Amino acid sequence: MMIEVLRAKLHRVRITEADVNYIGSITLDEDLIDAVGFVEGEKVQVLNVNNGERLETYVIKGERGSGAVCLNGPAALKASVGDIVIVVAYAQMGLDEARAFRPRIVFPDEGTNRIKA
Repeated sequence: MMIEVLRAKLHRVRITEADVNYIGSITLDEDLIDAVGFVEGEKVQVLNVNNGERLETYVIKGERGSGAVCLNGPAALKASVGDIVIVVAYAQMGLDEARAFRPRIVFPDEGTNRIKA
């Protein structure tokens, strides 16, 4: 039996831009992508702490060191600049693997979206 479990979580980052005219996705600072282990093009859920919205999209790389967290396309209508979001990715695995697995969870600085030293 396979189950879906939390693989990675970027906990509480601030939306820096919302661009409804972009093709779609969530743009993340490449430092954030590397820290949490997301893969460009990976499906993620975005959970908006401010308004309760939950949406699925995919990751694209933003400028390294920029602190960018930008919702693009229709997703931009689900958040406002300054909103706090949680970005999560899941993986499918067998029960034994899931019991032993530990997700990668990153807590960036809420004000800058940068990795804390």
